[in-house]
Amino acid sequence: HVQLVESGGGSVQAGGSLRLTCEVSGAGNSCMGWFRQAPGKEREGVARIYTGSGNTYYADSVKGRFTISQYNAKNTLYLQMNSLKPEDTATYCCAAAYSPLELATRPRLGQGTQVTVS
Repeated sequence: HVQLVESGGGSVQAGGSLRLTCEVSGAGNSCMGWFRQAPGKEREGVARIYTGSGNTYYADSVKGRFTISQYNAKNTLYLQMNSLKPEDTATYCCAAAYSPLELATRPRLGQGTQVTVS
């Protein structure tokens, strides 16, 4: 049973930075990532990492500004967010899955942490 607990959200001015942290319990997650959802919008995949290879992928909207990384025997996931924009305002959720397909279609999600950029 996988549990994901996010932290690190908050309010920041445009151009600022935040780092989100996700503590993961449970093993066997080959794919992990971050999703976000703003009010009135669909959930968007922001970044993902394949825990075995370390390969990372980003949405075009955050490429060059956000960095996803893992640490501590892959039980902690980070999202470093730089040069934040007001359009980055959303609830950010950590996600885990056993496969890329599962990450895209039915990931296990944490409760989320709010990021507000003004």
